[in-house]
Amino acid sequence: MRTRFTILLATAVIAFSRLANSQAPAIPDNVNDQGLVPIGGIPQWVSVRGRHSSAPLLMFLHGGPGFTASPVSYYYLRDWEELFTVVQWDQRGAGKTYAASDPAQIKATMNLERMVADAEELIAYLRQKYHKERIVLMAHSFGTILGVKLAQRHPDWFYAYVGTGQVTDIVQSEADGFAATLAAAKADRNDKAVAALEAIAPFPDRAHPERNLQNLGIERFWLATYGGYYAAGGFGHNAEIAQKSPDYTAAELKTRDEAQMYSLALMWDELGRLNLMDATRFKLPVFIFQGRHDRGTSAALAGKWFAAVKAPAKKLVWFEDSAHMVYEEEPGKLLVSLANEVLPLTR
Repeated sequence: MRTRFTILLATAVIAFSRLANSQAPAIPDNVNDQGLVPIGGIPQWVSVRGRHSSAPLLMFLHGGPGFTASPVSYYYLRDWEELFTVVQWDQRGAGKTYAASDPAQIKATMNLERMVADAEELIAYLRQKYHKERIVLMAHSFGTILGVKLAQRHPDWFYAYVGTGQVTDIVQSEADGFAATLAAAKADRNDKAVAALEAIAPFPDRAHPERNLQNLGIERFWLATYGGYYAAGGFGHNAEIAQKSPDYTAAELKTRDEAQMYSLALMWDELGRLNLMDATRFKLPVFIFQGRHDRGTSAALAGKWFAAVKAPAKKLVWFEDSAHMVYEEEPGKLLVSLANEVLPLTR
């Protein structure tokens, strides 16, 4: 009962803060830095915000590729700033970082190794500027690929690795998600959905991988319709909330969408071959906050992967009312989980 009350209280705090002015009055030792930072040879947009400079740094790696969380951070992640100094980063080819460079000039650099190297450079910058020996590394969806690689390469940089929407075996995850969506459409007797999905089968196509990106939009539309992206079904309120961001203009949001398509087109082939099922050895604590209904990054495969993880400490927390977007679907429980499970490690 106490835990349930704590979650309800956290949710109420979040709801109240959203009614307040997002630009809260300055506190003498707060952190509020936003701007372009030279990383990997190009300017990249970084936001660092927190109520107290003494709080531990938490770096959030957004999904996609190219799906920046910064436009909705004032709504969904604002209350994290009571506990942590939160770092948002528009990755290479995403959001304001995409807008700050000529897309043609960075095209050849759009790959996982370059993006991991960017993250390493950014983390070194953050540790030096904010005088933090270690930080909390948290990642969502595509960002968990970077997160796992960083955590395994540099365990001494981080208090813990926290993954949500955890990527495992992308080909198998996509196949399982497609099969579950088609089954749901058939059970719903939705002839339109069944016809659309059967027309793109097999998905993913191992023999002709070039078909996968072409058909991704159709697959994702019906996966979302049948609760694989948000447990309640549909596409949530991310787009509407982003329009109210104090950090993004309407033109910048349009560019953000352009950037996501740019990143997907350049990276989907590499991602389609990715498999992290054997990446299970860590020298730091590992926490996975996974939506029970996630079919964008298979919840079942995430559970299987986590069972094989070897780490000094580990914990899997299931979010029973969430699919892929845990930080949007159950923000109160997520805040409490960060406070109870992760924050104590920083003390």
